[in-house]
Amino acid sequence: MEIPIFQVDAFTGKVFGGNPPAVCPLNQWQNDSVMQSIAQENNLSETAFFVREGDSYHIRWFTPVAEVNLCGHATLASAFVIFNYLDTSVKEGSFDSRSGLLKVVQGNDGLLSMDFLSLPPKLCKPPDELLKRLRKEPTETL
Repeated sequence: MEIPIFQVDAFTGKVFGGNPPAVCPLNQWQNDSVMQSIAQENNLSETAFFVREGDSYHIRWFTPVAEVNLCGHATLASAFVIFNYLDTSVKEGSFDSRSGLLKVVQGNDGLLSMDFLSLPPKLCKPPDELLKRLRKEPTETL
């Protein structure tokens, strides 16, 4: 099995700076245990795997120990790889993920921006430490 790997220094303009994830473009999904092993061997905060599906991509992220639901810097790094190495004709892309649709656009200055999804707030029980410090019961906590 041969899988390309890119290491991209996200959030920086200099080599060995920023927050570097690994990016692995795939032609088809690999077994979860294989992707987990690759992420473990990469030993970076995240390894992004993506597969093209029509005009967009499906993306998944793995830390060295588990799959995660969302990773912004690895998504930006994946878009960087697409825009600069895999399909230089595009300057925007969409990634379908466990957390929803993420859109990335490359501006005229070469910088990437991403629309993060927004989830509505949910009522929750306030932590005991918060209640202790407030010294008053809140009407609701989100």
